[in-house]
Amino acid sequence: MTTTDTGNDAGNDTGNDTGNGTGNAAGTGPDTRSRAVLDIRELRVDIAGSRILQGVTFSVPATGVTALMGRNGVGKTTTVRAVLGLLPEEGRITGGTVRWAAAGPGDSWADITHEPTHRTVRRGIGYAPEDRGVFTRLTVAENLSLAERAGGGEPAYDLVHELFPELKARRGQAAGTLSGGQQQMVAIARCLLNDNRLVIVDEPTKGLAPRVVGEVAEVLARAAERVPMLLVEQNLAVIRKLAGQAVVLEAGRVAHTGPAAELLADRTRTTTLLGVGRAPAAAGEDTRNAHGTTDTTEADTTEGEAR
Repeated sequence: MTTTDTGNDAGNDTGNDTGNGTGNAAGTGPDTRSRAVLDIRELRVDIAGSRILQGVTFSVPATGVTALMGRNGVGKTTTVRAVLGLLPEEGRITGGTVRWAAAGPGDSWADITHEPTHRTVRRGIGYAPEDRGVFTRLTVAENLSLAERAGGGEPAYDLVHELFPELKARRGQAAGTLSGGQQQMVAIARCLLNDNRLVIVDEPTKGLAPRVVGEVAEVLARAAERVPMLLVEQNLAVIRKLAGQAVVLEAGRVAHTGPAAELLADRTRTTTLLGVGRAPAAAGEDTRNAHGTTDTTEADTTEGEAR
């Protein structure tokens, strides 16, 4: 069961050691709060007694793709799980806020920092987790039907079948017999089935063959035309193709925010923040060497685990 700290200590834990660590970095990019759908301010998370997030601050615009980047273990997956109330049992939010923009005109915000997951999801957030989260013994059709949100209007099966014709053809097939790329498409399709205002996708290309990476990136691009997306990703070619904004985490803090294209064009910055030692290949390009392995650093590869 997911637990979060809703006591007064969470609200009062605003020490200068964390507040000063992210103020300048978060402020390096444009202030998108006035046109954002999600706003995270000074978010701090402890897991099993260790401080994982140390004052994360950034906003997700109401259009386009925002890439959440960083080396392994810097807190990317912890950030999205904290937003959704999906921290492990030993995890808790110890400070900061997560706010959701109210639908319609005005600048109204709802504080969802300690909100139960089911309420947050019903506000219009879809989530494709790092492990895809498919029910392997159920069919593709059954996996999709389980994602239908009660009281959320007519499920968008026409849209899902338009974007994923292969899933329609395989609707009677057990999800556990699908390839990794096909399972990822099931995870993304479940997000698009409902009328969501934001989709969070965690490491969608992790472990996929280069050809399949290109296919998944194309599907994500088409999905992002319909709904804003917070994308946790380490494949820089995919980020180059999809992302308008980039947020880079380092040691549980925001180290950079700004246009993704500007970050990727700055070799010194990407080397410092991400450990990249060469230019990213095009999405789907086979970068294997003569030995059948891939000459990449951890930020270039799709194999690294996000946390």
